[in-house]
Amino acid sequence: MARQSTFLEELMAGGRGVLGLLIGDKQSGSYFDFSRRGLYGSFIAFLAVTALNALVPTMLGQGDPGGIGRSIAMVAILFVLQVAFSAIVLRQINRLDGLVPYLVADNWATFFLTLVSAAIAAAGFDSDLVLVVLAIVVIVIEVNIARLIVTLSPLQIAMFLIAQIVGVSIGLALISLVFPLPGVAQPGLAS
Repeated sequence: MARQSTFLEELMAGGRGVLGLLIGDKQSGSYFDFSRRGLYGSFIAFLAVTALNALVPTMLGQGDPGGIGRSIAMVAILFVLQVAFSAIVLRQINRLDGLVPYLVADNWATFFLTLVSAAIAAAGFDSDLVLVVLAIVVIVIEVNIARLIVTLSPLQIAMFLIAQIVGVSIGLALISLVFPLPGVAQPGLAS
């Protein structure tokens, strides 16, 4: 019977896998556990970093207590729509077998990228240049997940990424309706 890895070992392997995805290493998939246990572990990491990302601003006195629930709900909406649209494309191209590997790699990428972006923000480097660099890193990792983990062809990668963008765009539109920005007067409510 093979020894099961601890969560810390899985975390370290996930970090090596995400770094491999960033540099385009063809072996990056070997660091991820695509079993059911690995999927659960990646969701634990995703949920932990989502909770941390929602709690830290409030703990630092930079957010309101209601912002925690709003932040978690917004992440949940975006995640569900991104995964749903990704699954639709994978089903259309008969590659639904790639959904779990995609989820595992994407969850670990989200975990580490969120930690890095939070550290950059905490260090006071909140410039537009940092946001552009992070956006490029996210695009590179997403393309490499589709290319190296899900093993899609270039046309399928384009379809896959466009589907994710559409899902997230619909999510952002939904969020703007459900969770309007604080302090913005709603039409018909102003006296």
